[in-house]
Amino acid sequence: MAMSVNTNTGAMAALQALNSTSKGLATVQSRINSGLNVSSTKDDSAAFTIAEKLRGDLGGLKAVSSSLSRAKSVTDVAVAGAEQISDVVNQMKTLAKQASDEGVDQASRDAYNKDFTALRDQITTIVNSSEFNGTNLLKASGGTVSALQSLGSVSSGSYTADTLSVSNQDMGLATTGTGKLLTTSTITSASDAKTMVGTLDALGKDINTKLSDLGSASRKIDAQSAFASKLSDAIEGGIGNLVDADLAKESAKLQALQVKQQLGVQALSIANQAPQTVTSLFR
Repeated sequence: MAMSVNTNTGAMAALQALNSTSKGLATVQSRINSGLNVSSTKDDSAAFTIAEKLRGDLGGLKAVSSSLSRAKSVTDVAVAGAEQISDVVNQMKTLAKQASDEGVDQASRDAYNKDFTALRDQITTIVNSSEFNGTNLLKASGGTVSALQSLGSVSSGSYTADTLSVSNQDMGLATTGTGKLLTTSTITSASDAKTMVGTLDALGKDINTKLSDLGSASRKIDAQSAFASKLSDAIEGGIGNLVDADLAKESAKLQALQVKQQLGVQALSIANQAPQTVTSLFR
């Protein structure tokens, strides 16, 4: 091998090795700092692209969970109101039965009627108060509930939402009609009280049906919300499997690369000193 002061191949080789070690060290330090093995499409295009799509799905599931939570709140408020109305109707039925007794004097019946009308008016108060975020499922004009239950689908550039809905139950008192509990209903006479017992019995059955519908809707929302939460956790775990760095492994690499860097610097120093041996030939 010729000895030359113009071309130091040993130094060039040592420099190339040192640059490679420094590059590897920078990569490992970046992974440790970010906690990501794939932080850019330059690291791994396939893994990064898949992770980005999954992150989009994760954001969509957050919207689904938020929508379901809102629907759950509206439905739970309606359930609470309907259950209270059911209790009130049962109390009214008891008063109507007591007032229907022919042996009751008018003063007692008037007292029953006073309690009856107070409970009647309470129903209207409950209905008007059973509102959440502008929606009242117990009021005729209170609207209905519609919520996202999944990510939906996109076809030909068009998004189709997958929703669930809870219909309005309308438990408000009627203003006119026969066989209905009216805003003006009373039990001032035995005959009125007897008629009212039948009316309240039918109303109680109708309320039970509506309570069943509301309870079923609430359970469906709970189940879908729990599924959305589990799916979100699974997707987040999948993203981690794709792009997260193994910090224990990276720590070991860091130690090794730091030693290699120190050795590379020493090797380059030795290679740089090699041309100086040429001067010994001219002594």
